[in-house]
Amino acid sequence: MMRQGPIPLFLHGLLEYVGGIAFLAAPVVLDYGSGAATAISLAFGVAMIVVAASSDGPTGLVSQLPRPAHLVIDLLLAVAAIAMPFLAGFADEREPTAFFMVAGVIYLLVTIGTRFSRPQATLAARGSSHHDGEADDRGSASAAAGGSDDDTAGERHRSE
Repeated sequence: MMRQGPIPLFLHGLLEYVGGIAFLAAPVVLDYGSGAATAISLAFGVAMIVVAASSDGPTGLVSQLPRPAHLVIDLLLAVAAIAMPFLAGFADEREPTAFFMVAGVIYLLVTIGTRFSRPQATLAARGSSHHDGEADDRGSASAAAGGSDDDTAGERHRSE
């Protein structure tokens, strides 16, 4: 079972897009001297945006990446970002090393603190919606009232 942290999946998705853009912009903004740091930063930026866009969360565009896989990829990317300056040989350059390590730690903390699991009320509503239509209506009303921060009524209807 996935852990329940204080960060809603919606916010996690937004931060993932922002982080991807930051990795894409960092070589220009921080004036990386290393070609390796630049190439790896661009690769990380693209990877973060692809993960965010393909996730089945509320900020995903194509909903192809299941949440457990998203969690594992995020953890791997975060740890890789922290280790990359040493593995790719640009640890002697201050700006890219600091950026990769700080961004990696933030990414790791955000990932650990994210609620990847669907709320129990949503799961119960989905399970009982096959028996009576009222449970689905209550789940939709809960989502409309803000009861669910990582699931939408539209997503519920698509899955049925």
